[in-house]
Amino acid sequence: MRRFALVPTILLSLTAAAPALSMPHTDAALLEQIRQDVSAERIEQDIRTLVGFGTRHTLSETESDTRGIGAARRWVYEEFKRISDACDGCLEVYYQSGFVEGEKRIPERTEVVNVIAVQRGAVDPGRYVIMSGDIDSRVSDVMDYTSDSPGANDNASGLAGALEAARVLSKHKFAGSVVYAGLSGEEQGLFGGKIMAAAAQKDGWRITGVLNNDMIGNIEGINGVINNTTARVFMEGTRMNESADEARMRRFTGGEVDSPSRNLGRYVHKIADNHIPNLDVMMIYRLDRFGRGGHHRPFNDLGYPGVRIMETNENYNRQHQDLRTENGIRYGDVIEGVNLDYAAKLTSLNALTMAALSKAPAPPTKVSIEGAVSPNTTLKWQAADKREKNLLAGYKIYWRLTDESTWTHSRYVGNVDEYTLENIVIDNYFFGVASVSKDGFESPVVFPGPAGSFYPGESAAK
Repeated sequence: MRRFALVPTILLSLTAAAPALSMPHTDAALLEQIRQDVSAERIEQDIRTLVGFGTRHTLSETESDTRGIGAARRWVYEEFKRISDACDGCLEVYYQSGFVEGEKRIPERTEVVNVIAVQRGAVDPGRYVIMSGDIDSRVSDVMDYTSDSPGANDNASGLAGALEAARVLSKHKFAGSVVYAGLSGEEQGLFGGKIMAAAAQKDGWRITGVLNNDMIGNIEGINGVINNTTARVFMEGTRMNESADEARMRRFTGGEVDSPSRNLGRYVHKIADNHIPNLDVMMIYRLDRFGRGGHHRPFNDLGYPGVRIMETNENYNRQHQDLRTENGIRYGDVIEGVNLDYAAKLTSLNALTMAALSKAPAPPTKVSIEGAVSPNTTLKWQAADKREKNLLAGYKIYWRLTDESTWTHSRYVGNVDEYTLENIVIDNYFFGVASVSKDGFESPVVFPGPAGSFYPGESAAK
């Protein structure tokens, strides 16, 4: 009897340790307004326009005004400019390019051109969240740059989503900067992403997250499944550029499933759960589909957090195929294979994620943890810098069992730079810290140490 009587005593001690702090109210009304503002009709118009260029192959025509990738990227540029004009010049629109040659899929010297639109943040313009879609398309032969290649789903859907997100979010102001990117050269070797990631690194961009949208419009799988209620988020684990010392530290402290990309993916999952009706996000612990790649990878290669958002059910008859009909099966990536309401739903997921990330303060930096051979766990982090002080309300500590995929416990602890969770043993859980704005928007959760840091090169607090 005495042994069982200990249980309520322990529960009472844990409850008593919780501080009486009020949590800021989350501005759910703004996110709902953004969700309702996304238009399937406008997305359809953009996809039809992109399909109308015939082919958008990276090696295709660049001089024509009506066909080829040159015409397509000029139209994307002008569309971003039109969006900017509607918000009194709130977007900085520019071309970004680099020359590629001597590659298996780009043997001759070729200019790979991206189209970038930046909506500068009002509080911390050096902090960025990026949504990307791909301009280019292909057919069965990756080197065939003359045949018609509509690329309606792969990837006019993702690029149309980026354009629509720009239309919707440009009506609002954000603390951090929001970037909408049309990237080229994806099918030939992720070259547009490599160019953009290298430029971001050179210019010192602090990237909170890259949302790569590659095929967001198909709901009819090759396996016969038809489903418009799920989406996949692919997110890598350990950083590719992790040092030997960081790997040694991670071996003893954890972090394999808590890279910034993984916690960015959890953030997307939470947005879907809280704000997107009838959408369940599958978090997939892998860089990309098996043996395949996408334009988030060049950012991951440089240590930036980035994920791939895409449909759950792929139809390989509609990907990388010459336009034809064989044995009653229609091959080719045409607009009839795109479910526009679904594309709008995934565009909403992106727009809400970017809005919340950019309304929130920057993720905490220099997060550290201690509590070995102790009943308590203490987390420490660096206080917000002067850019964030007027935005920040405080911090929220999260923890979960080590076999759980999402954060299950949390506690708002106010505007402090360290906090001790009493009677919560460090050995039994994973922990993290998020920043919270005065209107309740949260940053992604940051796992302690270099394994979880959102900004490459950051050292943990001593």
